[in-house]
Amino acid sequence: MLNDLIEKRKKVLAESEQHKDRRNELNALASKNARERNTLNGQTREFVEEAQQHKEQRDKINEEVQALKDQRNDYNDKANALFEEIESFKREHGNLQNRGIKELQKQIEHLEFKQQTEVYSTDKERELIEKIKQLKAAAKDQEAELEQNKEMRTKLTDAREFRRLASEIHKDVTEKAEAAQQHHDLMVESYRKADKSREEADQAHQQFVEAQEAADEEHKQFIACQKELRDYDKVISGLRKKTKKTKVTKEQKAVRKEAERVFQQFRDGEKITTDDLLLLQRAKLI
Repeated sequence: MLNDLIEKRKKVLAESEQHKDRRNELNALASKNARERNTLNGQTREFVEEAQQHKEQRDKINEEVQALKDQRNDYNDKANALFEEIESFKREHGNLQNRGIKELQKQIEHLEFKQQTEVYSTDKERELIEKIKQLKAAAKDQEAELEQNKEMRTKLTDAREFRRLASEIHKDVTEKAEAAQQHHDLMVESYRKADKSREEADQAHQQFVEAQEAADEEHKQFIACQKELRDYDKVISGLRKKTKKTKVTKEQKAVRKEAERVFQQFRDGEKITTDDLLLLQRAKLI
């Protein structure tokens, strides 16, 4: 029975070591997943901060763009008002069949914008440039006619200046709008990266939880094996003590029996040896 228990204890001990090793492996894996999760969460925070910075820059520039647009529109409104007065003067004193300066300016601006933003063949672009040239010549002719009138010359000069200022501001509007769009694109990209790293962090966290739960289960199994080993140790220790006590009792009985035999010889007058005397002392017969 004792040998059977010892063999079973060996099996439980091996199982306990397996659970301990597996638990340690899973705890190491959980720690690795936790580090990856924390790193990814840190990256997510950085991407969100970058996105927020780009958003603030975009919003700030958009506010500047709006202020410039208001200023540009104000100059255009002033120019338009003067051109309206000039057109009224022309209708009263000039040839009504001629296109107005205001209309010519709008047409020129429209064609110049198309030239800057659209792609044309060489022939088409040459044709467009020629058209702009003709419109500018027509506007110049009408302006030359108007400049003969001092009052109209002053209004025309002011209208041109307002148009020039509006055009300069429009350049700033375009540049700042492009800068705002760049910050917007960078903001969107940063948020996209944040979403990706957040998703990866969530996956790493899920893997951490699974590894940790598996490690906890292995630890429970390890603790159960340790308890079973202690139970085996108690039973085996008890059996060993009992076996040892039984062996000692048998030896004592054997010694007593031999001592009684020697003592009987002594009583019968037979000679006994020194060892016999020691045996009788050990058995407390003398």
